[in-house]
Amino acid sequence: MTIWLSAGIIFTLLAVITILLKWGNVRVVGVTPVRTFTFIAILFTSGLDVGLIMFPLTEFAGYADIKASPEYAFANPLAIEFGYWGFLIWGFYFLTCFYFCVIEPKVKFFEIPWVKFINNVVIIGTCAFTAYLLLSNLPWYLPELGDGSSVIPTFYLIVFAAICFAVYSSTDIKYVRFLSISTTWLFIALIAFMWAGAFVMGDSEMSSFTNNLAEIGTYFANINQFVLPLNDYHEFYLFWWFAWSIMIGQFTSRFVGGLKTYQVLGAMLIFPSIPIAIWFSVLYHYHDMGIPTQGIKNFAMVFVGIVFVINSLDSLIRLYTDNLNLTVKRLGKLNYMALNIVALSLLTLLFKLEFLQIQWVGALVIGLFFVCAGFIGYSKFKTVKNIDSSPKDNKIDYTKIETVH
Repeated sequence: MTIWLSAGIIFTLLAVITILLKWGNVRVVGVTPVRTFTFIAILFTSGLDVGLIMFPLTEFAGYADIKASPEYAFANPLAIEFGYWGFLIWGFYFLTCFYFCVIEPKVKFFEIPWVKFINNVVIIGTCAFTAYLLLSNLPWYLPELGDGSSVIPTFYLIVFAAICFAVYSSTDIKYVRFLSISTTWLFIALIAFMWAGAFVMGDSEMSSFTNNLAEIGTYFANINQFVLPLNDYHEFYLFWWFAWSIMIGQFTSRFVGGLKTYQVLGAMLIFPSIPIAIWFSVLYHYHDMGIPTQGIKNFAMVFVGIVFVINSLDSLIRLYTDNLNLTVKRLGKLNYMALNIVALSLLTLLFKLEFLQIQWVGALVIGLFFVCAGFIGYSKFKTVKNIDSSPKDNKIDYTKIETVH
């Protein structure tokens, strides 16, 4: 699996370089373009899930234990955490976003029946994994509701409610802009709330925060270390990013609003990484100083985590239901909601029972990358070579999202 993953990463990086060299100045326009801030909000909230909120406090100690994991000795725990979530790996999303916006309309690889089937298996499986992550982390963050380790019926109800809300919001694309922007501001409010709880005491606390931000610079000084997997846990993360990449690319490609290709890459690498770096710097202070988060802080993180889950599920549900023609228009709203709620609830339980693994999904996506490249090289090379713009039918009309349902 390590060799397969490494091959996928190298292929992805080479593909990104190729795109920049050939189409770097092409203006990228999606079928439902939105303004840049809205696009960044959709990208950030759809491209991340509950793990961003809930994982760091459970992981810092492991990254600091270089006796158990000597491979982490080259950087501090904060830089390691950032390396697992920020900057370079957002290039995965850039590759698929550009492909689905500019290349796929000419190639139509994902309209091949067996490819469409695998693509939707990936999307549905990753939807369920997102809900499973929320379920599995609730005991750690809400020990007041249980024993701190077991999943109790209340946690199942919370996840079920999140699935129901996401299915409902997916019934109309007009909700996506409101949900994404609201989630972005909610995350910023959470950062401010947690920051105030950690750094309001004086100058020394502020210097600790700036020192934490500076420590993230270790990531950029050692960015080459993060390209290939450091260990099995890093492999898990990288497979997870691959699993998400193919569907986040499909979804976000709809909303690109006229940025040039190199600007899309810059926006994807830089803008999501800024709030991630600030958030991790705040959380690391809690970890480093032993500041407790029980009570209102944990509830706040769980609430925002649930909103992130709803956002991610909303985009993924809309994607696979469109692909499979299981739309509200065809099924009716009640049938649509019942079908998706039941399917996602059952699949979440399969991940809980460890019957499914996200690494398998990521490996499947890498396989699709390779087969797609082979398909282009064999039968669509001239077509792709002659591409010089986004599809002609894609016009910059920021009001279009108001009329699409």
